[in-house]
Amino acid sequence: MRIGLPREIKNHEYRVGLTPASVRELTSRGHQVLVQVGAGAAIGLDDAQYLAAGARLVQEAAEVFAQAEMIVKVKEPQPVECAMLRPGQILYTYLHLAPDPAQTAALVKSGALCIAYETITGPGGGLPLLAPMSEVAGRMAIQAGAVHLEKSKGGMGVLLGGVPGVPAAHVVILGAGVVGTHALQMAVGLGARVTVLDKSVDRLRHLDLVFGNRISTVHSTAHSVEDAVRGADLVVGGVLIPGAAAPKLVTRDMVARMKPGAVVVDVAIDQGGCFETSRPTTHAAPTFVVDGVVHYCVANMPGAVARTSTFALNNATIGHALALADKGWKQALRDDAHLRNGLNVAEGQVTFEAVARDLGYAYVRADSLL
Repeated sequence: MRIGLPREIKNHEYRVGLTPASVRELTSRGHQVLVQVGAGAAIGLDDAQYLAAGARLVQEAAEVFAQAEMIVKVKEPQPVECAMLRPGQILYTYLHLAPDPAQTAALVKSGALCIAYETITGPGGGLPLLAPMSEVAGRMAIQAGAVHLEKSKGGMGVLLGGVPGVPAAHVVILGAGVVGTHALQMAVGLGARVTVLDKSVDRLRHLDLVFGNRISTVHSTAHSVEDAVRGADLVVGGVLIPGAAAPKLVTRDMVARMKPGAVVVDVAIDQGGCFETSRPTTHAAPTFVVDGVVHYCVANMPGAVARTSTFALNNATIGHALALADKGWKQALRDDAHLRNGLNVAEGQVTFEAVARDLGYAYVRADSLL
């Protein structure tokens, strides 16, 4: 198969879909890989490394899209990229379609076979291709929150861990999944006072066993969320419903009653956000203020640590990329129900139920196309 690797064009996105090591895995099996010049240069993966791995370099993204049978990316295709997709071409990347009707419509129109990293499941449960970026984003959420609590960044001027004689900041984490757990580790490590909320008592029980009295665990209800965020200095939103729009756990009224200068970091913004006041931001302009509360809602947070994120992502994605290249999309999806769960749009139809429901499309089962 001929595989294409274009340079990412989203604002401040420096990750790359394939490392030279991943390219070598593909070329060693007889596949061709077309790499756009400079695709990995921003994170120290230069063109010479790709050439040494067996890739062929091309100058323009249009050439990559025109020649490749499968496009491997990191972030969802931008409008100019959607326009270059064609029927029968495989797109393998993050998509996050539920809160993005424009992208969904463009992918439906393209006729391409669109496989989303974030809905591919794993044998032991969970979302193994989403997990590494959730780990990064969870850890980054505390870093970002700590910085934006500084007065010069619009925050209330609080040091996350406090100092002797001065209390630490109160961090509230909504969701005890991958994002929440990694945010929790960072917040505890920095000395913050931490409360984590989740609907799963089993999950809270596990965290209590690990962290003991260093954290407070609270069962998530509308009342407990409202009570927690009202007293928080930093709130991290890390809730996820696979493939679907994130639930709005924190209402506009709740935000209005938070402390002036408090910070919210909405890691769920890729799926629409879990704060009613959230809207996507970029690394160039990461925050905005609503009712005195600083909102950090960058939709590609892991892009800020692009080298770490790229290697972590490739560890998770290369196996399925090899299966798609070796077998073709139909056989690969027939053979692996977990990979089949990644098919969101195919041949002009929506094949992921939550996306179809949230955006008003007819739902077509993926296996009906195989």
